Amino acid sequence: MSVHLEITKHSEGQHHIVKAFIKLDEKREAYIQEAINLCKSNEPFTTTAINAVTKEMNNLGKRGIVTSLPVRKFVTEQMVRDYVAKSTT
Repeated sequence: MSVHLEITKHSEGQHHIVKAFIKLDEKREAYIQEAINLCKSNEPFTTTAINAVTKEMNNLGKRGIVTSLPVRKFVTEQMVRDYVAKSTT
């Protein structure tokens, strides 16, 4: 019985990590979209929030369960500008 409980506990822990990763991914995408929208409007923007979430995601990836997912790249302001320039041509 104790082995079953340990397996259940381990599985629940992995599930929690995956759910956290998915939430962070959604948050990261929202921050990226916000930066894109600001850039398109010629308003100032930063990538600080994007990269803070990226760091959290990559740290979760080091914990085992999500290592099969690609490491997220840190985003620069120039990357956003380049994306906007390409998408508007």
